[in-house]
This record gives sequence, structure tokens and C-alpha cells, in this order.
Amino acid sequence: MPNLKCLNSQFSILDSQFKKPVLENQSIICFAGEDWWYHHPHSKNHLMKRFVRHNRVMFINSISMGLPSVRSRDFFAKVKRKLKSYAKFVRRTPEGIWVVTPIVLPFFSSSAGRALNLFLLVFQIRLLALLLGFRSPVLWIAIPTARDMVGRLHESALIYQVSDKYDANSMDHGDRSALIRRLHEELIAAADVVYYSGKKLLAEAETGREKSILLEQAVDFEHFASTTAQTWPVPVEMQPFRKEGKVILGYFGAIETWLIDQNLVRYVAERRPHWQFVFIGLKTRPLEVESLPNVHCIGSQPYTSLPAFAAHFDVCVLPWVTDNEFVSYGSAIKVREYLATGKPVVMTPLYEYEPLDGILRITRSYDHFIDCVEQALTADTQADKEARQQAVKGNTWDVRAEQVGAIITNIVGKS
Repeated sequence: MPNLKCLNSQFSILDSQFKKPVLENQSIICFAGEDWWYHHPHSKNHLMKRFVRHNRVMFINSISMGLPSVRSRDFFAKVKRKLKSYAKFVRRTPEGIWVVTPIVLPFFSSSAGRALNLFLLVFQIRLLALLLGFRSPVLWIAIPTARDMVGRLHESALIYQVSDKYDANSMDHGDRSALIRRLHEELIAAADVVYYSGKKLLAEAETGREKSILLEQAVDFEHFASTTAQTWPVPVEMQPFRKEGKVILGYFGAIETWLIDQNLVRYVAERRPHWQFVFIGLKTRPLEVESLPNVHCIGSQPYTSLPAFAAHFDVCVLPWVTDNEFVSYGSAIKVREYLATGKPVVMTPLYEYEPLDGILRITRSYDHFIDCVEQALTADTQADKEARQQAVKGNTWDVRAEQVGAIITNIVGKS
């Protein structure tokens, strides 16, 4: 086992220590927990974009943990979204990443279903690896349902990234939590390194602690700092709301009925009718609060365009539910992106961001949410803006990629 603690302690001096890429000439196959095509960029997306500059990268779109019940209102929307991804099958991104949506079936509860999926996966990925020149790859797994691929690709290293409390995700896998937990534990046992994307996830890890590392979320700092570093015209989609006397409470990212605290949004929207909630992102189905005149969902916007939209937010908000176990483990990349803009940030509590309370505003009740927004509108200063940006300025995805690359290089070198 490599000396992970020693490497971890040297992360702060990587920029000056390395004159060339710390990870190069490797083949990396990443089984992600999300689809490349349908989400605001996640940690795997950001890291793989940087690794591909000096390595070969294959990104495998999410292998479903199983569909929700057919009785679920989200069932058909999820099926439709996945079929669109299947239609792309294999594509190469502008950065050079091979993105694959393997054909598998959402049957992970039965041994027969898993055996069939394993056959399908191994056949497809081995064939692509052969055709594309991927040899002895670094296997990066970020979803428990990829567990059966371990040892099937002659990998030189196994990295397991724990991004969520997987067995609490009843929205995607229903009552399969025991199976998901077992696959998760088996991956921890097999991995060379286990990365945890959140502090709460790492704090509660029961096994494999000697090889566990916190992989905190990061930010494209310069990209989001441009929000306030220059002047942006009002995007067409926001022009109806950006009027005199109106206050924009802006949000970008996933928009799901189980994620957004719609009771909070309704409470605030009804008491402050001149405040406009503007939600930017994809959704499985509409929010009930969209019926309110000051709640607007304007769809997903290109990542490159987000600073132009955020420039016209008065306050960046994260109105997530607080009583959903799965959500409570979230580490929300968007919070760091909000901070990088310099704009005021008001959010409901997340364990990950409690240490930043004061730099951003964490609310404890619906009325407190209103109070925090009003403080942000009337009492925010230039010093507050600078404090927010300084809190995340050094934590970029380039730095994270170097940190991770150093550890992978050490593992592969000793294999």
C-alpha cells in the first residue's frame, strides 16, 4: 500500500514541486455516477477533462442502480432520458475523452440480471479498450453497480470515489439499499484508494480508513470569478425578470422535486412577491411552485454561459431540503461556484459547508432565510465579496487533478 498520508501532506506544495504533469501516458477508464451529457459538470467530469490532456480517458456513463417504481411519476422521464443517452453510445468530446453509454438492463436485484449485465459490460468495454488502445487501465469507479467490473479489465490500479450516500438513494434504486451497501463495501475492500467527496461521508466511513482520503469539491475559479470581474448583458432568458424593483434569487444545478424545498420556496415567494426565484438546470418533472408568478425555471444553460446568468443574480441561493438523508450528505459543487462569483450566498444547512457559515449565510428556518436574503441585499460589502472569493480561490480543479494524479502515479509505480 502506498504511503497515502505522506502524499496527502505534500498537496499544498504540488504547484512548485512538479514541472511536468504528475500523471501522464496512462489509460483511465472512469465508471461515473452521472451521465456526461445531462448534468451540470460534476467532479469526475472536471477531473477527467484535466487528465485527458496527458492521458487516454474513457468515461462510462452511469450504470443505473435500477429504475424507480413504474408507479413513480419520474419513471418515464428517466427512461426517456436514458434512451437518449443510449442513442449516442460512443462519442468523443472536444477535449478527447471517449464517452460511452453501455447497453445494460436496470436489473441489479437478481443474480441473473447482474450476470447478464456483467456479460454485456465486459464485452462492450473490452472491445472498445482494444480498439482505442487502452492497456492496463487505471480503473476509476464512482458508482457501486460497477463493482463487478473489478478485475475484468486487467487494471493497474483501482480508485473508488464515494460521491454520495449511495444506499440512501431510494429515488433511483427503491428498496435495493442492502445490495447497494454490499457492493459499496466490496469496492472499499478492493480499492487501492478510496476518495470521499464529502466530509460527512468520510467521517462516517467504517472500513478502509487507512486508504481513505477526502477529495473536496473544487471550482473553475477564473471562470466563475468573471461573473463580477466584467460586465455582462442580461441574457434573453432573464430579461422578463430583470426589471427595476425586482430581486433575483438565482440557482443553477439539478432541479428535482425531492431536492428543492418547495415549501420554503413557496413561503418566501408569497411573503416577498418582488423577489424572483430563477432556477437554471435540468429537471425530471416540473416543480409545483412553478405555478407561482415569481418562481421561474428557465431550463439548462451551457456551462460556459453560467457567469453571464449569475452576473444578474442579486443573491445565489441553495434552497435544498434538510430532512432527506441522501441530500444531507451532499457537497454541492455549486456552492463553491457561487462563492467564486463573489455574489452573496444564502443556503439551507449542509454539513459540508457549516464551517463557512459567516462567509456565506446558512439559514435555520424559513423566516431566517428571508432575514438572510435581506441582510445580503442591504448589508453586504466589498470585503464580504473578497472573503467569499478567497475562501475558494486556491481550491481549483487543476490543483485537485495534480493531487489525485500524484497518488495514482505512486500506486501505478509500485504495482
